[in-house]
Amino acid sequence: MKLFILTAVTMTAFAANSVLNRAAVSGAGMEAVDFGVVRLVSGALALAVLVAWQRRGFTLGGGGRGVAVAGLLAYIFGFSLAYRGLDAGLGALVLFGVVQITMFGGAVVAREAVPMTRWLGAGLALGGLVWLLAPTGGPAISVAHVAMMAGAGLGWGIYSLQGRKEVDATQATAMNFILAAPVALALGAALGMDMEMPAAGVVLAVVSGVVTSGLGYALWYAILPSLGASRAAVAQLSVPVIAMAGGMAFLSEPLTLRFVGAAVLVIGGVLVSMRKA
Repeated sequence: MKLFILTAVTMTAFAANSVLNRAAVSGAGMEAVDFGVVRLVSGALALAVLVAWQRRGFTLGGGGRGVAVAGLLAYIFGFSLAYRGLDAGLGALVLFGVVQITMFGGAVVAREAVPMTRWLGAGLALGGLVWLLAPTGGPAISVAHVAMMAGAGLGWGIYSLQGRKEVDATQATAMNFILAAPVALALGAALGMDMEMPAAGVVLAVVSGVVTSGLGYALWYAILPSLGASRAAVAQLSVPVIAMAGGMAFLSEPLTLRFVGAAVLVIGGVLVSMRKA
């Protein structure tokens, strides 16, 4: 039960990032790339202070750290750039579909036991997500932006798989952010980062960086060893559902019967996958 509660808190933090991103970009008029840079840098600063205060030390961590940093950057910038040309539903479907494939692939490579109940839970959750986010007609889909979101999903899947090997979740997350921040600033400058950002958007990006990304990702690294790759993959399929619920609660997005039915499937699939084998 404790693991389930911590997982639910972490998924809520992940979903809050989507709500904060949409509120900053759509509501406050902030550029998506600018949001990603501020989110990453503010998270790095907050985590650095926390690690220094707790005297955990700052260590590079070898090649695994480089893998995690690359995955984090691919996720942050792939996510930001993809949403320039994708709607929220399709983007979420691509992102978490690729995350699921990546993490299940990691579980198979690591020879992690994947019981039938977990495959069943994954199928239910993914089916509910496809039903919820399936396109209902409209303009042609940008292949380039789909590829960017797929890259973001691959990056996040790799970042999560690497987290299973970390001993100190807070210190590892801090170093990932600290090492990624200068690269993010350089990429932001290359992509035309705006130096005059809207104040409301900056506040939302800082909240996302410090609370729902920095602390949320540290909690994610802390519970990953107990979850394993396959359960972690299925659990993340709940994030788009939670994000849409947050949009309904805070951004006045409409509640539909389709959402209710799909949410039951997704949450049901996650609950089935969380059962012990």
